[in-house]
Amino acid sequence: MADYERQNQGQGHRGHTVVFLANAKFFLDDDDVDRRSQRRRYEEPLSNKLRKQLLAIAESATRKAEDHASGIAKTVTENYEDEDLRDTFLTLIIQLVTEQPFKIPFLAAVVLVINTQKPELAAEALKKAAEALQGYLNVGAWREVKLILRFLGCLQRLFEGEGIFPILDELFLRAVDLQTSSSEDSLGLELVKIILFTIPYIMTSSATENEFQASALLEKTDIIASTPHALVALVDPFVTDEGKPEFIQSVVSLLQTQLQEEASKGWELVCIPRPWKIPREDENDGADPLDSMTKHPFPEVMIPNPVKPGPKAILPEIYLSVYAGQEIETVPPPTSVTSLLLRDALIDTINILDFNRVATAKFLIDIDCYFTPDTFVKRATPFDKLREIPSDRSTWKPEDVAVDAVFSQLFQLPAPEHKLIYYHSVLTECCKVAPAAIAPSLGRAIRFLYRSVKELDLDLCHRFLDWFSHHLSNFGFTWKWTEWIEDLELPVTHPKMSFITGALDKEIRLSFAQRIKGTLPDPYQALILEGKEKDTPDFKYASDSTPYAKEGREIMQLIRKKASDEEIQPVITAIEEQARMLGDPDPIVQSTDAFVTSICYVGAKSLSHVLSCIERNKERLLSVGPFSPPARRQIITSVMEYWADQPGIAINIIDKLLNYTILTPLSVIEWALLDNLATGKILAKTHVYEMISATIGKVTNRMRQIVLARIQPGLYEPQLSVLDETLGREKGDMHTLFKLIEDSIVSVSNSGSDLLFERGNGAGNQEEDELIRHWGHRWLRVFRRKAAVEEAFIFEAMVNATPLGTVAPIVPQSAEPTNGHVDVSDDDIADIS
Repeated sequence: MADYERQNQGQGHRGHTVVFLANAKFFLDDDDVDRRSQRRRYEEPLSNKLRKQLLAIAESATRKAEDHASGIAKTVTENYEDEDLRDTFLTLIIQLVTEQPFKIPFLAAVVLVINTQKPELAAEALKKAAEALQGYLNVGAWREVKLILRFLGCLQRLFEGEGIFPILDELFLRAVDLQTSSSEDSLGLELVKIILFTIPYIMTSSATENEFQASALLEKTDIIASTPHALVALVDPFVTDEGKPEFIQSVVSLLQTQLQEEASKGWELVCIPRPWKIPREDENDGADPLDSMTKHPFPEVMIPNPVKPGPKAILPEIYLSVYAGQEIETVPPPTSVTSLLLRDALIDTINILDFNRVATAKFLIDIDCYFTPDTFVKRATPFDKLREIPSDRSTWKPEDVAVDAVFSQLFQLPAPEHKLIYYHSVLTECCKVAPAAIAPSLGRAIRFLYRSVKELDLDLCHRFLDWFSHHLSNFGFTWKWTEWIEDLELPVTHPKMSFITGALDKEIRLSFAQRIKGTLPDPYQALILEGKEKDTPDFKYASDSTPYAKEGREIMQLIRKKASDEEIQPVITAIEEQARMLGDPDPIVQSTDAFVTSICYVGAKSLSHVLSCIERNKERLLSVGPFSPPARRQIITSVMEYWADQPGIAINIIDKLLNYTILTPLSVIEWALLDNLATGKILAKTHVYEMISATIGKVTNRMRQIVLARIQPGLYEPQLSVLDETLGREKGDMHTLFKLIEDSIVSVSNSGSDLLFERGNGAGNQEEDELIRHWGHRWLRVFRRKAAVEEAFIFEAMVNATPLGTVAPIVPQSAEPTNGHVDVSDDDIADIS
């Protein structure tokens, strides 16, 4: 576009013509002044800058952490009079201690530097830490207690006298009291673990001459830590000793041994950073500013007696590594204290930051920033390249250490701290952040777990199965299935074959059969049956050769037309009359089969369709159970038979039928372990375990809700009696379920003569008999543990419950209601009942 002028338009204040150019710029005469308003420059508050600096401490690999700490300390001390900045610092530093454990040594370094310049501010920080510690002790928040003590342990040089050791001694005395009162106590074990995890940070702090106190404390804790705990077997991730990796033992016992070894080496503790270096004005000045800094008395903290157990159940913790037995060590061995120091900081970070999986993944990927530089090899170093590293250097891969920690929580027994999907998502985010580093690590972890599926606890095998299929669904369902081709020759009851078929079934649930089939090598194609590729399974009553075919088709058409119960009843009656004529002892079973199969066929399009069919015919389905228990179990049979090729859909429908109370938990257990036990072969089917485990989970969750309602404060009669009666009834039903499971599976695990005879105990079946016995042992172990956990929960919760018979105090009409009274209405009681 050519330049042009606009006369008498856009003139400046002196009447000069403004010339517009094609690039939308214009010129002003030299004496013209740009009178446009200038934007006021925004200066960020100093407290915001400080906040950013604190949050980013130690996160940069290019900046020395000690320089960063000194810079933060300088900002705070030079602006001490700024109340907003001071409050921000004191609040945020304690918050970081309890939310980002990796940074505790660096935060302690900031306080140490501040103490050399502004001792009064350091004293305020200690007071803030003591207040937080006291609050956590009062409520039994033991993880937070451990982290605050770790922070104070890093500040040991700042204290007068023995510093932190007296409070550790007092914690030990509480642990002794608890262990003396009960050999199954786990809280005392937790207190000892807190003590042991605090000692290394004291010994690597800038303090000196603590060896005597540390050794004396270790001698005391050895009494508890080295004694095998009664509940360790309950949470052992392996069923048998055969194939079990070495050093599968409790964390407390292992840590005690590791620290004793470290003490003999002079407390090297090579992985813990020591950012205590204080910058000096004169490099030639050899004086350490920490030597002349002001000392403070250790803050006054009162440990409750007795200590509170806290809101979470505490059980012994077992050390498990999915990288055990590798040719080259990619994670610290259990003989090294580094293994537990790294693991402890990692799992605390994972479990604390459950509200932000992206931030959690970033911390895990950046783990090498928070420990000494020589602790790990370079990120994403290929496994084969580790062979080239000199023998005197570390071969530990930071990504392996991080993945190992996530799996340790995913496989925590009896249950992880958070929902399993959280740990799935953390691993997925790690793959997205650093695919080149994490993908090979996960591959080696998968291979270890697959090799161990026979020896691994059954519950953990199913967690592995769920994660494996979910993980593949996030990354195109790609896996090196060729590695497992030889295992396709194994019997269907072998744990490895059960895992493969279960994984393919779950993949199909997450996608569709044809797509999954396209990702598999040829030898696996036979596992994807033709029925799995059908969107709608065949309707068995479509064939005239099926008994009651005509009536079955009529029922299906009536359901499709949304006919009323009165219209369907004549056809139901016709089936039952024919069944009686044929000598069927329970004719309602045949009519139920036709009715439920028709519902499945009409509702096969989607879950919402089948739920609509169930809701429209809910009254008839509800009436079946009380009239005939075999007919109630026939509902399950009909659903499972119709969706035989896609059992995931079947167990989803059964779960909904339980919600509608059309089925009872007892009927589900009876169907699986009485009607269809099949000499124990059904125990190898992953979907059957999933169904029974989910059913038991519904029962135990309801039990826990009733217990929590019963123990809330402020309850009086008659509410207490109603809740107690409900609790007793539900507890009895739960015991009945666990006893039925026990009685049904014991015969399988013992391989009774009747079952062996049914299987035909010939020479060719010995391997199968042994496999089925093994399945029985694994099932028993899981459900005995579930029963024991629920019993322990009820017992511990009811210890401090309001006694039965307590009546409300008489309150004068003019007085206000008692603050502690909880108003539970009769409607609420009715709902619970």
